[in-house]
Amino acid sequence: MTRDSLWLPVELPDPANVLADTNWAALEHGRGSAADSPTRLAALLEADQSVRTDALNYLYNTLHHGNTIYDATVPTARYVAGILSDPRTTRAVDKAEYDFPGCLRAELLAWIASVAGEVTDEAEALYQRSEHPLHDWPPAVAVQGLRPLLFSASAPYTVDADRHVREAALAACIPLLDDSRLLHHRRPLTPLIRADLGTSEFWQRRALAVDALDAWGEDSSGLERPQNPNLSWADGCSEEPPF
Repeated sequence: MTRDSLWLPVELPDPANVLADTNWAALEHGRGSAADSPTRLAALLEADQSVRTDALNYLYNTLHHGNTIYDATVPTARYVAGILSDPRTTRAVDKAEYDFPGCLRAELLAWIASVAGEVTDEAEALYQRSEHPLHDWPPAVAVQGLRPLLFSASAPYTVDADRHVREAALAACIPLLDDSRLLHHRRPLTPLIRADLGTSEFWQRRALAVDALDAWGEDSSGLERPQNPNLSWADGCSEEPPF
């Protein structure tokens, strides 16, 4: 499968225009006004690794704090989609002890996966049973509208030479494929999910592969359904979990 075969005819935004044309001061993120967002987002592409890492932490902890979709999260998602192809996203970022490995591009794809995971069919069903249905939250609805764009940005990296990037891209695509406009991409991605996520060294991604294939009615036979090692440890295992 080639990159071109996975590319949707959705024009990706110019990231510089997203920063310049968005009225960030009128938007909010997890710490209030998003007026600081253009400068902090531009820092994702800085040469200094510590500056890039700080910007990545801002992306997660302010613009998507607590897995929340803020109104500033919406243009941020467009910006992230726009910079994925920038060669500077192959640079390294600092890692905490339990982070997935990978360059900045893998981290940006993981952020897309996290944002997309908050607006899936499953998430919508959960919200529907609460007092705050998803369709009553405009930023979440706006992110749902961005799913074809986010898929267009992410899908090419499902065949990337870097396995960490491939796995992150597949993990990003899975929640995006709840969108009715994208359902036909599930089957073409199934072999890649089996080959990479299904054999990942990380139990979370192996579990994601099995869950996705089962939910889509695709064949998951032969793939291990891993148990969360944290649960085994909590149940009284003498060794600490491998995470």
